[in-house]
Amino acid sequence: MLKGINKHYLLLHFIVFIWGFSPILGRYITLDATSLVWYRVVLTVLVIYGYILFRKINYKIPLKIILQLSGIGILILIHWLCFYGAIKVSNISVTMVSFSTGTLFSSITEPLFYKRRVRVYEVVIGLIIIIGIAFIFTIQLDYWLGIVLGIAAAFTAAFFGVMNGLMVKKTDAAVISFYELLAAVIGLTLYLLIDGGFTSEFFNLNEQSIIGLLILSLVCTVFPFIASVNLNKYLSPYTQILTVNLETVYGIIWAIIFYNENKELKPMFYIGVLIILFAVFLNPIIKYRLENRKK
Repeated sequence: MLKGINKHYLLLHFIVFIWGFSPILGRYITLDATSLVWYRVVLTVLVIYGYILFRKINYKIPLKIILQLSGIGILILIHWLCFYGAIKVSNISVTMVSFSTGTLFSSITEPLFYKRRVRVYEVVIGLIIIIGIAFIFTIQLDYWLGIVLGIAAAFTAAFFGVMNGLMVKKTDAAVISFYELLAAVIGLTLYLLIDGGFTSEFFNLNEQSIIGLLILSLVCTVFPFIASVNLNKYLSPYTQILTVNLETVYGIIWAIIFYNENKELKPMFYIGVLIILFAVFLNPIIKYRLENRKK
């Protein structure tokens, strides 16, 4: 049997594999990004609340922590709006590659919040990823907005990942997920009320969107979200965001299989992807050698 950290790495990779299918659903669902995210968080919050009641988990926590989790929840909301917005204005492949910049942001935010020294090799790896993104940007100008939104999604993901690493020490992962996503629901609902977004068309869902939303919420969100928050007890945010970059690989593969996105992209795009993947897999190699030197 796998023990210790190996078990947690295995779970993380399984979560990332599931997440790799979520951008496919983002394109499959015919709703715009705002409507998609609203339905996703509403369904997810309801299921998580049911899970908390079923497991009889105490969700009464101090107001101070609720407010902190609410702030993180708004950050998660912005992340999802940027992520699915990127898919809607560009395509899955461009979005997923842009999302890989999270490694650079995490290499900076984690030392800041965890009060440890910045590891030079982590920053260098992040910069290599940026080079890959810049390479893609120069040849996929039609998708510039998707690239910007994908990078914004990565930036917010790096921040809330680090913050959840601190919050999971204070309360249960399911409770954290519940209050964060509840804040996201409230925040987005208020925005839609002010903006007049709740129209009859908003609630007129076709069968394709209903099926996609159910799979996205129940399969790709509830379990992975709670489990990923809980993994902060065992794995560093940088390690998690680095592994999440494999979502890029899975997402592009699924996009080619389901939507033939290879026909939408120029051959040089994949050179940029290779640069990014090189950086992603370079990290564990360097880390392994440094640990051996210490021993």
